[in-house]
Amino acid sequence: MDVRTNADALQGGKPSLGARIGNIRWSICAMLFVATTINYMDRQVIGLLKSTLQLPLGHGGIGMSELSYGYVVDAFQVAYAVGVLLAGYFVDKVGTRIGYMVIMAIWSLSAMGHSLANSVFQFGIARFCLGIGESGNFPAAIKTVSEWFPQSERSLATGIFNSGANVGAIIAPLLIPIVCASFGWHAAFLVTGVFSMSWIALWFVFYRKPTEHPRLTKGELNYINSDSILTEPSAQLKGVNKDGKVPWIKLIGFRQTWAFAIGKFLTDPIWWFYLFWLPGYLASRYNLDLKHVGLPLIVVYNATTIGSIGGGWLPAPFMKMGMSASKARLAAMFICACCVVPVFFINYTNSVWAAVALLSLAAAAHQGWSANIFTTVSDMFPRSAVGSVTGIGAMAGSLGGVLLATSTGYILQVTHSYFVLFAIAASAYMIAYFAMILLAPGLKKVDLTA
Repeated sequence: MDVRTNADALQGGKPSLGARIGNIRWSICAMLFVATTINYMDRQVIGLLKSTLQLPLGHGGIGMSELSYGYVVDAFQVAYAVGVLLAGYFVDKVGTRIGYMVIMAIWSLSAMGHSLANSVFQFGIARFCLGIGESGNFPAAIKTVSEWFPQSERSLATGIFNSGANVGAIIAPLLIPIVCASFGWHAAFLVTGVFSMSWIALWFVFYRKPTEHPRLTKGELNYINSDSILTEPSAQLKGVNKDGKVPWIKLIGFRQTWAFAIGKFLTDPIWWFYLFWLPGYLASRYNLDLKHVGLPLIVVYNATTIGSIGGGWLPAPFMKMGMSASKARLAAMFICACCVVPVFFINYTNSVWAAVALLSLAAAAHQGWSANIFTTVSDMFPRSAVGSVTGIGAMAGSLGGVLLATSTGYILQVTHSYFVLFAIAASAYMIAYFAMILLAPGLKKVDLTA
């Protein structure tokens, strides 16, 4: 299929009259959803098995302490921080078709490699390798969305594929206890391998860029390319490499890059905290074992699915009211930040279901925030830079996760209390929101033509 020019693609920001738009882009979004589901199934396993791994050697565990568990999480976060920066550049360099397959293969083999670990050190090595592989999922997915969706649909598409994180976190509590009880905890790290290999094969067969996809209609291609700033030929942009990619040093000079990075630095660690410590919190605070912690977790992560898709949809009614896409995005993010604040009161409840309600609201709001903050990258940058900027921001989020994971391990080892941790969780999003407003008012688009 030939590459259409901007003049052909744009018809007043809408597909040309009489053109059949089609829905191939939503099939691509479905594949991103499945990939993210597998991604979070793989990373959720260790949190579910935390209590089992803390059992003494010879009694079914490896004697993992709160502090050493924090170090294992740190190994993942450090690798993720390094890997995500490289992954963003890698995906921009080789493209989403090949890049995503390589990324999926690395993290799947690393996840299965946990089954060979029998000590904290070995778990640390396996977790480091998993972090390298999993770091590529979001840069690849966000870049794919920027290639396949117009600006008006990106936050919804991001919210839909991002909800795979919640589905993965729901499936894992249902599946892992059964596998662990039947075959032991080593086997629990092997169950997602078959899903990963199947996805890689399907992606290789069916995925193409919009301009190369044999089933894409001209109407849908025109619709995808209806945002003119992101379809400018790279030859018109200054300061880019010969291959049309924007170098990191240039991207770091933009306030918009820092706005996204700081937003991720402050809020990503809260999601990591929920993911890796929530099963342990429910177990210690409410005496729930592996068999009974599953239902509260399923309730929380079902709520996050609603939050992810709902948060991605939320800018749409604001745009219908006359707001620009950027202002609508910021309005949605502010609402999500407000909805996180009540989680502070979890420190004052003794009811497991009251705690689940507060956690559900906060985690759902995080996913709504996440769908929108990811989309700010394609709001502010051209497609040639989306993978790299996403990688820079995700690296910042992982570094924040390292700091919080280490702090959490020490805090719980010394105080056995989650009070400070939930206070941090309650306030992080408001701080991030106003920091982003100061650095990038209105999410102004970068000017690479100057």
